[in-house]
Amino acid sequence: MAIMTTQFERVAEAVTDRVSELLHAPISVVDARGLVVSSSEPNMIGLPFARATQEQPETVRVPFRLDGRTAEVIVGETLNEEVISPRLAQVLVELVINQTAVVDRLPNQHEIKNNFIYNLLHGQLDDEDAILREARLLGMDLTPPRAVILIDAAEYILAAHDSTRIETDDQIRRRVQAVIGTVVSFFHLPNDMVCAYIGDGEVVVLKASNTRNLVTWADSGVEDSSSWANLTALRRAGNALLKRLQSDTGAAISLGIGRYHPGIRGLARSYQDARAALSLGRRFHGQNAVHGLDALGIAAFVGVSDEDTKIDLATHLLSPLDHEPELLETLSVFFVHDCCPSTTAKDLSIHRNTLSYRLDKIGLLTGLDPRCFDHAVQIRLALLLRTFNHAP
Repeated sequence: MAIMTTQFERVAEAVTDRVSELLHAPISVVDARGLVVSSSEPNMIGLPFARATQEQPETVRVPFRLDGRTAEVIVGETLNEEVISPRLAQVLVELVINQTAVVDRLPNQHEIKNNFIYNLLHGQLDDEDAILREARLLGMDLTPPRAVILIDAAEYILAAHDSTRIETDDQIRRRVQAVIGTVVSFFHLPNDMVCAYIGDGEVVVLKASNTRNLVTWADSGVEDSSSWANLTALRRAGNALLKRLQSDTGAAISLGIGRYHPGIRGLARSYQDARAALSLGRRFHGQNAVHGLDALGIAAFVGVSDEDTKIDLATHLLSPLDHEPELLETLSVFFVHDCCPSTTAKDLSIHRNTLSYRLDKIGLLTGLDPRCFDHAVQIRLALLLRTFNHAP
């Protein structure tokens, strides 16, 4: 079982490093039991101080109490033979202790950034000018169109595969940085995306999602600026990223892809898309996959609670038929007759072969075959939902 790093231990290590650098002298932090908990000489850590130093002379001892523990900072003779004033050494050590303890309680730059992204994606920030200003202060440019890639790396970051272990904060931070490092390396351009750790083993990527930034994964020769087209390209990028993450971590990883929504507040909607896709995708299709709303099938219509999202999805799935009224009529009659080919052909006054050709064309255009039960249900639901979008 791993030992948790306490504030006392973190501050003790920081004080040791800083004071030894300033005074150019051996420094040790000794606890109430006389054991060395931190030292400029690492081989002394864990030993009784008297035995570890073999009664070497000391310059000054400064009491040190933090996190409910009592200790002393012990300063040895300088290594450059300079004389240290005990009073000056004591004041310097006390100053470093107090400063280090205060800084340790403050969130670092990464934590501030992570909290900012978390609040932004959860809709807790609504002043766009203030958001852009704070983002710039944190070194982020949120002006390019961005979509959310949500990475579930809990098995790796939290070691969720072994419930008997307790991971330290430092171990979690190192694994988070390893995941983020893989993402940065994969996309090559640091300004192309913003990464943050939002807790529970999840890393979020705010990926620039316009055509120029997705050219590697977009369909060549296809001019389509819709968010759903970019979602297809993002999923392709996600599949390649997933392979890299699996190779680097050796753990189960899942990704949820959110489509682009305009505006800074659109990032929260993109996150909701990615969150829903990841949750539903893991439930219905398992781990080690990239999930997007447009590839979840019936699960997207059943599991997504937001009506606007479902209507948007329905419109997207049927968009290839927007200029095919004959095919839309064929579908309508096909469903009226419970997907019976003979009755449908008779009602439409066409040959069975003609009906088969039309159904094949629908499958080719939409990727959904009306003769397949799951696909037929999706098309039927999409037709119904799309009527809401065209309702007066």
